[in-house]
Amino acid sequence: MVRSFNTETLNGLCSEDQLELLDSIDHLRLQGIDHYISLPQIIVCGDQSSGKSSVLEAISGVPFPVKSNLCTCFPTELVFRRGADTGVRVSIIPEYPRGSRSSKVPKFHEELEGFEGFPDLVEKAKVAMGISISGKAFSKDRLRVEITGLDRPHLTIIDMPGLIHSETQSQSAADVKLVREVVQTYMKQPRSVILAVVSAKNDFANQVVLNLAHQVDKNGSRTMGVITEPDMLHPGSASEGFYISLAKNNQVKFDLGWHVLKNLDSETQKGSSLLSNRNAEETRFFSQGAWKQLPGSMLGINELRKKLSNVLLRQIALELPSVIREIDLKLNKSREQLEELGEPRRTPDEQRFRLLQISQDIQSLFERSISGTYSDVFFKEPSTSEGYQQRIRAVIQNMNKEFAEDLVKRGHQREISTKGDSSSTEPQFITRDQFLCHVQTVMQRTRGRELPGIFSPMVVADLFRQQSSPWVEITRLHVVKAWKAVESFLKLIVTYVADTSIGDSLFDKVFQPALKSLLENVESKSRQLLDSHRVVHPITYNREYAEAIQKINSIQRDEISRIIRDFFGLSSLEGKQMYLSNQSHNLTTLVDRLAKTTEPDIERLTASKALDRMYAYYNIAIKRFVNVITTKIIEQKLLTGLSNILSPVAVFSISADLVELIAGKSQGSRAKRDELTKKIDILEKGLGT
Repeated sequence: MVRSFNTETLNGLCSEDQLELLDSIDHLRLQGIDHYISLPQIIVCGDQSSGKSSVLEAISGVPFPVKSNLCTCFPTELVFRRGADTGVRVSIIPEYPRGSRSSKVPKFHEELEGFEGFPDLVEKAKVAMGISISGKAFSKDRLRVEITGLDRPHLTIIDMPGLIHSETQSQSAADVKLVREVVQTYMKQPRSVILAVVSAKNDFANQVVLNLAHQVDKNGSRTMGVITEPDMLHPGSASEGFYISLAKNNQVKFDLGWHVLKNLDSETQKGSSLLSNRNAEETRFFSQGAWKQLPGSMLGINELRKKLSNVLLRQIALELPSVIREIDLKLNKSREQLEELGEPRRTPDEQRFRLLQISQDIQSLFERSISGTYSDVFFKEPSTSEGYQQRIRAVIQNMNKEFAEDLVKRGHQREISTKGDSSSTEPQFITRDQFLCHVQTVMQRTRGRELPGIFSPMVVADLFRQQSSPWVEITRLHVVKAWKAVESFLKLIVTYVADTSIGDSLFDKVFQPALKSLLENVESKSRQLLDSHRVVHPITYNREYAEAIQKINSIQRDEISRIIRDFFGLSSLEGKQMYLSNQSHNLTTLVDRLAKTTEPDIERLTASKALDRMYAYYNIAIKRFVNVITTKIIEQKLLTGLSNILSPVAVFSISADLVELIAGKSQGSRAKRDELTKKIDILEKGLGT
């Protein structure tokens, strides 16, 4: 049975018809919701030795240890609950939720039959929190005192550590900072009712609590001022008049107003004696002197209980709908965060299985995009940059087309023009005469045993290698450009298929090395193909070559036909039988004209034939080369090689360590998952309360 406790002291705080409303908030608190969401509560704050613990004791009727040499070292939460069993349970609530990676406080749970042993229990709690005289002086963990019984009201009151003005021998600068942080954390909670306790023994302007209350509650809408120790003021003094003015809300304005309490000296009053005498002495004090000019509703503990009842119930009624909405919002957000973390994947089998799932999804998208079947939801609008990059078949087709056009336009080193332009480099425009001079130079410097008028077949090979030299760089740029397009395509697929936690590692550890190796391979193969087309002796059995040579001869024949037509004045030579008996003609002139159509210099004539044959071969080779690069390199080596990077076979060949590195969860991720899981569990229970 609980001794030294009077239930009547709290009867003013809640009537039977209000218990259900208070009970709903109490259940939420019991679920641990207050770790994530601010709940309506009464916070007793004040400077050190301001009498705030005595205020809490007067409100609750519980004899707290209020000796002058014993300050509050941690938040103390007094919880009254209605239950079938009567008793007192004391526990420590860690700053962080129990079981989280940040919670280091050992479990602490004690039960009392009465409050005589409460001071000793506080000392045990201090030890459990790591508080000692020579070490840690304050804690952010809170002591929870639960009083249950059939007739107990539902209420939560929290006594905060006293605010320290400056460091002392027993209280360091770190302690000053810690206490302020703890108090501010509770005061900032928008649903807390702040009882700012001010001692009349000191100038209220010098008391830190009023400044902190103003910072978090600038309008004073949820703060109530409490003046303690008015009996320490000299009757009729200016100080007394100033505090009476403060109580009238003339100095520091609070919407909830001010209240005045006269507490007993804790050094001379103990236990139940303290509780039984304080109300009578308080009533007697306020019935005389200057304090009696104040309305009775502002004086004494009984009136304060009524005020707190109204304020707390109004706060609960006002905030409960928003509390439920906030729980729902945070629950949905936590679920989204947990979903973003993906599956737990704790065992090696789970990790490899996840990689297999990703492999199957990636292979499916590979096949669709490479085949040009863009029917999956993965593919965004083609008008967007990302949507186009996802359609790798379209990207490669367009790149191959550009490559072919570029090779035709810029793939030759020299281009014959009626007007040479030596300033141009891509290609170099020169006249045919200039080109023939160059060919003659090549022939002279590569001459073998051939007779004059005959050129070595190697001359055509040398000319072709020179003419096709731009192929090297154009091909290299095309291969790299196609590879980069494939890299961007793979990034989009991996990002879409795998969650962030695994996608980044998968791309860095598997795809990136494979892509690097793939680039080296396609570049090597493209160089080999370039050599096979440019370095080896020109060989072709293509009929187009013979047709090109015949076309050159046809051009010469056409020129001779034109000269004859002009000489004889004929419009056409087709089907004509000519009789020269009626007219005289100077055939020497005809011969001279015909002679001009042939090259008089045998070396130049040979150079012309070599140039014509190089051009005929070049036009065939460039078509063949475009087809080889686009099919053998881009299609077979680059695109086809993608499906092997993360095939099911490749997944099984990945080492266990690499699988864990990619698909396993980091320690931080596991801890985050555990915390989110616990948070969701608490919020779900709270939402179902």
